[in-house]
Amino acid sequence: MPVNFDQSRIVLQGNEDGRLGLDFIWDVSGGRKMPGDDGFPGSVSGTNSARQPTLNAKGGLSVRSTRRVQEFLNENFTRKLALAEMAAVCGLSPYHFVRAFSRTFGMPPHQYVLDLRLDLAEKLLADSRMTIADIAHSSGFSSQSHFTTVMKKYRQVTPLQARVGKLNAKVR
Repeated sequence: MPVNFDQSRIVLQGNEDGRLGLDFIWDVSGGRKMPGDDGFPGSVSGTNSARQPTLNAKGGLSVRSTRRVQEFLNENFTRKLALAEMAAVCGLSPYHFVRAFSRTFGMPPHQYVLDLRLDLAEKLLADSRMTIADIAHSSGFSSQSHFTTVMKKYRQVTPLQARVGKLNAKVR
């Protein structure tokens, strides 16, 4: 199987079986965890793999900046975040940060944060008896109305519909 080493990126081309050779990746990594094995919301093992960064994307964030901003957002997404604050984590101006972040993650920073908030809210809707207003506040939304609007727009269900759907799924 041909393997190309380009800085810190491994590019695998499929073998004759059509597989990518994941055993080879495990061997090369020395058994260390790979991106997506970290358990962060949006990781490959999570529900929304669209948030996986494209490492070394031309015009995107560096691998180090990607990791730092991902960790920062995963720790702080429930509070109000300023674009300048996120950009400062990477040492970039807000303008360049938005462009680089979008190239790396395939979505602007505010959409990434909304997805993190919606993921948390869905977990809370399924696993707790908190009111929808409390869940909205705990997830970082400014109000229950804002939470409902965003959830309906991006997940095509209201919080109450999501809660009832999760409860019905547990009963079955």
